[in-house]
Order: sequence, then structure tokens, then C-alpha cells
Amino acid sequence: MYNDCMKFTARGLIKLMLTNECMTQKALVEILTQKTGKKQYPDSFSRKLINDTISYREVAQIAEILGYEIQVVKKSES
Repeated sequence: MYNDCMKFTARGLIKLMLTNECMTQKALVEILTQKTGKKQYPDSFSRKLINDTISYREVAQIAEILGYEIQVVKKSES
């Protein structure tokens, strides 16, 4: 897949997961509202992604909702 994860932003990672799941950002925001019980707004969610102010906790929660897990794997030494 992608060898250089440092090129990934939270926005890119979330968009990749959404694309893989054929889901829109708006649909994700609706699911987040249901799962968290806190009203989420598409515009504010979009701004978080654009400004790169989304927290790791939120990214991990989104990954969980979409059926993904986030892993940190040490590179093998060459």
C-alpha cells in the first residue's frame, strides 16, 4: 500500500477509509452523531480535517466505526 506513512495526514487517512467503504463524509458525520450522542456538523468536521485539528482519539474512533484498526509497526532493519 503506502510505504511512507509520514505523507499521510489524518484527512488523507480518513478519506482513504471512506473511499474504501464507499461512504461519504456526511454519512460518517451522521454515524458519529449516533455513536457518540454528541451532535456533529458536517461543516465543522470538514474544517477539522482541512485545518488538521482532528485528534488521534477521533481518528481512532472513526477507524473503529469503519472497521479498521490503527497499528504502529516498527520497520524491519535492512
